[in-house]
Amino acid sequence: MKNKRFFILIILFLVSSMSLNVFAATVSESTTNVPTIYGKAAITVDVATGEIIYAKDVDKQMYPASTTKLITALLLAENRVKTDKIKYTQSAKIQPADSLNVNLHPIALNETMSSADVMDGLLMYSANDTAYMIADNIAGNPTNFMKMMNDKAAKLKMTKTHFVTPNGLHDPDHYTTPYDMSILARSAFLNPWVKESMNKKQSTLSTSKGTTFKIENSNKLLGIDGCIGGKTGYTSKAGRCLVAFYERNGREIMGVVMGSEIYPNDTYVFNDMEKIINYSYILKRTVLHANNSVVKTEILKYKPLKFFGPEKTVSVPIVVKEDVSYYKNDANEKDLKENINLSDINVSSLKGNESIGTLRLTQKGKVKTYKLYSAAASGSLIKNDVPIYLLAGGILVLVLVGIVIIIRTTNLNKRKRRRRKKY
Repeated sequence: MKNKRFFILIILFLVSSMSLNVFAATVSESTTNVPTIYGKAAITVDVATGEIIYAKDVDKQMYPASTTKLITALLLAENRVKTDKIKYTQSAKIQPADSLNVNLHPIALNETMSSADVMDGLLMYSANDTAYMIADNIAGNPTNFMKMMNDKAAKLKMTKTHFVTPNGLHDPDHYTTPYDMSILARSAFLNPWVKESMNKKQSTLSTSKGTTFKIENSNKLLGIDGCIGGKTGYTSKAGRCLVAFYERNGREIMGVVMGSEIYPNDTYVFNDMEKIINYSYILKRTVLHANNSVVKTEILKYKPLKFFGPEKTVSVPIVVKEDVSYYKNDANEKDLKENINLSDINVSSLKGNESIGTLRLTQKGKVKTYKLYSAAASGSLIKNDVPIYLLAGGILVLVLVGIVIIIRTTNLNKRKRRRRKKY
């Protein structure tokens, strides 16, 4: 009876263990599945390294809508300080909703606002008129500012981007890509003033005539699950667009979603962003070459006796001493390249603990270099040549003995000749 009960307990334990393993596998698989989103194109990037984590049509040219205001904000931060006064201009006055002048309170021409308030109005409320205030005050007019925008884009290597309007209102010649936008967004985020403004939930703006505006950030994800900033965007042609920045456990990841569904309260685009960000924090790197694995075998020829004797050929394993890895996605897979560069090496220079070259791993927008080492040091190769050294040593000893014998024999013969001459 006792044996029977023991057997049943064992069966139950095994069944439960299998169930738990299946459940764990299911959870793991479900959390790492590539998310399905409504956005036509999207990207996530590790802010610290610039590596692409998630990618969906990252080079697709699309209309950016008000996410354009990130470059306008960056140019403001680079050309003004927070206390500078910005005039309200005619080109700002004629801008449609959403704008401070149309939606909140009329602003008279030549009224001024501080640069800090203009920045908040631009990034938090996404006010179309503040973008033109910046354009006119920095560049003199919108046309000159357009040139500044495109010059900045070129400097940032946004190769598939062209800007026309400082606020992102539709123009068929105003476009970018998720990848290019990620470059701009990362650069804007790294500017302390821009980052600070994007992080505010609420702000109060004022003009020189005492008009005040209480505004809230249009980014509904701000402050939720680590979201620390971002920029919304919308036009009927662009659909819903969103740039968002997150920080979890000290790690910062940014996301761009473009062309998401037009829906009241922006539900779809915000859900899209949450999906790709959550996925990006979970996703593990794909290892190409594990720590201490051989990435190449180098064939070296050498003479154990250096200047003479037989020539030997030896296969030297070249290894990495850290994981060579990347984030597996369509963008990185398309451009993934490995390039190995070895220094001029010979058997005597192989020391194992000293780098003898590099492996360059190229992904889209990112190059990482890993040091390479020899898995075989010169000392280990010398051990294999001991028989040759012993043979050579033996031959050398024989030669020396032979020379000694010859010398002694010669000397003996000379002595004998001398003795004969005496007698």
